[in-house]
Amino acid sequence: MDERIPVERHPTGWPGHLWLEGKTLVHLLDEQTRPSHMPRGPAKRTGPGFLNPAMAPARTRSVLLLADALEHGWLVGENKPIRVLDAMCSTGVRVRRWRCEIPARWQQRMRITANDLDQFALDWAQASHHTHPPSTKIIHEAEQDRYGVESTQNFVNGINFRSHDARITMMETGSQWIDVDPFGSPVQFLDAAIQGLSRTGVLEITATDTAALTGSSASSQARRYGARGIVDVYAHDDAVRLLLATIATTAARLDKTIVPLLAMFDGHHVRVSCLVKTSREKASAVHKSIGWRVRCDDVPYRFIKHPNAEQMKRASGPLWTGPLWHKDIAGRMTEERALELCQPRAEDIEQFRSEGLQWSEEDIEHAAREIKRSVRHIAGAADLMSREHWLLNLDSLPRWAGVGGAPKIEKLILRLIEAGHSAARLPDLEPLVVTDAPFEVVLEHVRENNSQPNDGSREGSES
Repeated sequence: MDERIPVERHPTGWPGHLWLEGKTLVHLLDEQTRPSHMPRGPAKRTGPGFLNPAMAPARTRSVLLLADALEHGWLVGENKPIRVLDAMCSTGVRVRRWRCEIPARWQQRMRITANDLDQFALDWAQASHHTHPPSTKIIHEAEQDRYGVESTQNFVNGINFRSHDARITMMETGSQWIDVDPFGSPVQFLDAAIQGLSRTGVLEITATDTAALTGSSASSQARRYGARGIVDVYAHDDAVRLLLATIATTAARLDKTIVPLLAMFDGHHVRVSCLVKTSREKASAVHKSIGWRVRCDDVPYRFIKHPNAEQMKRASGPLWTGPLWHKDIAGRMTEERALELCQPRAEDIEQFRSEGLQWSEEDIEHAAREIKRSVRHIAGAADLMSREHWLLNLDSLPRWAGVGGAPKIEKLILRLIEAGHSAARLPDLEPLVVTDAPFEVVLEHVRENNSQPNDGSREGSES
């Protein structure tokens, strides 16, 4: 299949109608209704060329993460290029956001490849990119690939569009950054993705088969991930850790090790970003970070290497038991940084309106709110999520404390911090507290709050 797709060919149904994600104009098919701001859960797929607006926060975080690697040099040396691949780009929103929203001073260093086997979606992506080119013009000179052969990649406005099987593309490109965002489970793509990375690279994985990952579909979980789960307040955290364990063991078979950068359960999917490095020694030690979560009588859970027959009844795993985030990298994912990179300026909005975007002042306000929500609570929880911690569901604490109600989540966090501990709220639809305080100390604060009059109600989850 020819990877040089004519940019002037418009797909059937073009131009559809315009939408704005971040500060990147997106063409939607006429049959896809105008998205609502901050949608939750999986959207109804309307056919090829479909954009899932519920994935916008994950794409925003991807922009921030790639920009952070370029700015702080933790992936490649200063001024060296980074080969970036979106292996299943669909209509190309993520790659176009990388090109439009990462600051101009780093654009020349990116070698972005957008691949998808769906020719219709790829045509739509290329037509969008051709119609609304990035403001930073990029011209890439011919380079040699990993085997010393001169590259034949065809970069158009800084993006090379390809139409191949994702596994073939990942193996061929030798990328330092690979994004894999399939429908359902990513398991069948992990080997090719990890083999396709350079000696040091970033792998971003999306999994939407949350029924399997959380254990609500026990047969699928056992078949795909070789694990068992318990559907309770820790099901989301289990899902994240199960996907990390699967990636880590797959990498270890290929003499590679992983360092999680940011791993989250977000609405209807799990999104994991990790640094992958070639190291036989560290790959051999992978099982030091693999274990089981056992629900206990004296504390909510413990991580152990392997449960006995009695513990197995209350155990989920095998899971990743190591850190879930990188303290410094996740710590820089602030709301201010997200707005700086991804919020359009007033003059941008006017330009987009002149191109046909129907965007009201209310849309502007809601879009800014969505950008902030994409990273809300991440920076505050980054330190704790990079080391040992308790993850506690606020609604479960009254039962453990033997009282009738929970405190407001901010009040509990403040009290723990004032007592000399670290505490933060975790991004989730559920009210989750992460802390290094001993569990009994947390319960003492819950009991103390319950003994005070007119302060027994907790704050609800944020929208």
